[in-house]
This record gives sequence, structure tokens and C-alpha cells, in this order.
Amino acid sequence: MRSWPAPQVPSLTDGGFAVPAHRLRLHDTGTGTLSPTSPGETAGMYVCGITPYDATHLGHANTYLAFDLVNRVWRDLGHRVHYVQNATDVDDPLLERARQTGVDWRELAEREIELFREDMTALRVLPPDQYVGAVEAIPLIIEMIEKLRAKDATYEVEGDVYFPVAADPSFGSVSGLGRAAMMPLFAERGGDPGREGKRDPLDALIWMAQRPGEPGWDSPFGRGRPGWHVECSAISIEHLGMAFDVEGGGSDLAFPHHEMGASHAQVATGEHPHARAYVHAGMVGLDGEKMSKSRGNLVFVSKLRRAGTDPMAIRLALLAHHYRSDWEWTQSDLDEARARLARWREAVQAPAAPPAGALVDEVRGHLARDLDAPAALAAVDRWAAQTGTDPSAPAQARTLIDALLGIDL
Repeated sequence: MRSWPAPQVPSLTDGGFAVPAHRLRLHDTGTGTLSPTSPGETAGMYVCGITPYDATHLGHANTYLAFDLVNRVWRDLGHRVHYVQNATDVDDPLLERARQTGVDWRELAEREIELFREDMTALRVLPPDQYVGAVEAIPLIIEMIEKLRAKDATYEVEGDVYFPVAADPSFGSVSGLGRAAMMPLFAERGGDPGREGKRDPLDALIWMAQRPGEPGWDSPFGRGRPGWHVECSAISIEHLGMAFDVEGGGSDLAFPHHEMGASHAQVATGEHPHARAYVHAGMVGLDGEKMSKSRGNLVFVSKLRRAGTDPMAIRLALLAHHYRSDWEWTQSDLDEARARLARWREAVQAPAAPPAGALVDEVRGHLARDLDAPAALAAVDRWAAQTGTDPSAPAQARTLIDALLGIDL
């Protein structure tokens, strides 16, 4: 699947600033601790993508901007970044929306994926090296299910294939949740805990036998289509292997999606861990509830852009909130971001400004501590409010803001 064009990312080291000596520390959901990432020459990151049955809303954008910061900070630290993202281009919500609207499910998926590409391009999100759809990954998924089956880690219920969570002794370590907390979330987030014939209510569907009127693909376990969690396991292992540095997504993916995906991967390969850290972005709300397609309480990036909103103001409005926080979108978020953008643009167009060295150190330090973008934005605000005599500082600040915050001034 085609990704989207990459923005040019300037280098702070080319501008005379040394590579920082610190490491990026991120909050790992499973342990609940802030831990340093320890990539080798290449850092590996997998971020779960959209189910393309509607346009990109600000909750999506908030998540992908968080991991764009991870990408940018690692690059500034001298790492190459191998970034992989999927798109779930066949799944129940997509098929249901296609039936409701009378549109072919493939046409709907491609239309919304293209709009997602346009939104990510406008927001200057660095693209994945591999952008992989579930449909194109079906051979990989079948191969993974066969590995699980060879290890007696599958069973069937009326033609559907399930993964027994008991096959993974570490099940629960990704989300840090106990069974009592898992059960309602599993039912709420696409699971089927009440299905008769399952060995454990939490066992996950990995291959669904073809239903009338729905798409299907041939496999050794019958014609059908993949479950959701196994999709990301197969794609991530194919392109990143095991024990890559970060798997990310919204906080609603910690369980069951990332928990199940890790178990699938670990049992299939016999290796541990699937990812070294699981990092999750908070939820963006509107009108008192989480912004989601199912609720319909959405603010779309594309709609804001069509109304003439500068994408850099959208990006700044999102970065003004810490990536792990849950917060509610209001018009004031956008108004404040527009005013901030204007102040910053004025500051970098001045003939001189205060020296930028301290600002570079401060922004780098804030982002290295669990992506504290609000503190980084406040540091730029303080710099922009001062006057100075260094003629090189405006250009250096512009480079910093572009390279690490992704804001084109």
C-alpha cells in the first residue's frame, strides 16, 4: 500500500548543534513506569493505523502526532527510524458502513485511506516506511495462524478459529490489567466473551469463516477473513521482527488489541517480547465523551482544512496537550494555536533574536522526558517574547521548531 510524501526534516547537527547525550524516555503502559528507550543504530516502531470507514478525526491526529514526535526525537538523537503502520481495510465496521451507504467496501476503504494520506501530509506527519493494508497482509496472517496451529494454540468454534489466551503465560503484561478489568473492555472493544463454545471468554478470534455477502479468502482453515489483532502481529513481525522498540496507538488499544497481538506474536515465534515498550496516547473528547466514529461526535481534520484552517495551527492545538492526557476539544484550542503560530512566525522573521542554544537544549530536554510537548511549546513562547541581538538565532529557532515539533514557520 502506498504511503504519503515525507516532509523535509532539517538537521540540528547540520546547524552546529551537537547530538544530545540523553535518551528518549517514554511511559510504558504495562509497567506504568517511565523508561528510557534503547534503540541500536535503527529504532523500530509500529503504530496501529485506521479502520478506514470515515475521515481522520482529531483523536486520530492526536495519536499520530504523538508518535511523530517519537520519530523526530529519535532522528535528532542520531538513530535511523524504521516505522511501520497498518490500515485495517477489511473489518466489521468498514463492511457495516459500506452496506449502510451502498458503497463497495473496497471503494470506501481506498477513499478514506486517501483522505487520511492527505491529512497526514498536511499535518507534516512523517510517513511509515511500510504502510500495509490488512488485505495485502492476508498471506502473512495465514502463515502466522498456521504457526499458532502447529503449536496447538488454536481451536475452532463453528468454523471460526480462536487463540486461547492461556497459551501465553505473560498474557496481561502489556495492559497491566487483571481479568476483572479485562472482561467489560473485551465486550466493549470488539470481543465476544459470551460466545458459546469458547474455552475462555477472553480467547480472541483470529480467523472468521466467511459470512453470506461478506468477502473471504481461501486458507488452510477455510474461506474467511482475519481477526483484527492477528493482523498487526503478522505485519509487525514481517517488517520489524520481534523485540522492536515501541508499539503505539491510542489508549483504547492497550486492551484487547495490543495485549492480544503481543500474545499471538510471542506464542507463534516462541520469542519474547513482541515489543520492548507499549506506549499509548490519551483520548480526545467532544461534548463530554471520547471522540469516536461510533458516537459520531467528531471534528475532522479535513473539514477544518477545507474551512481554511492552517494545518500548522491544528498541529499546535494538539501539541498543546500532553500526549498521554485525556482532554476535550474546544474552539479556544484552535484560537490559542492560531495566536501562538502568528507569534512564532513573527519571531523567526525578525532580523535578530536571543541566542537559540539554550532554547534547543530546553526543547530537546522536554521532549526527551516522555514527549512533554506543552513544556516545549512554552519554552518557544518565552524565547519568542524576548528581544535579542543574535542574527543567526531566528533561523536556528525555525530549524528547531521544524525538526522536533514539525511546525513549518
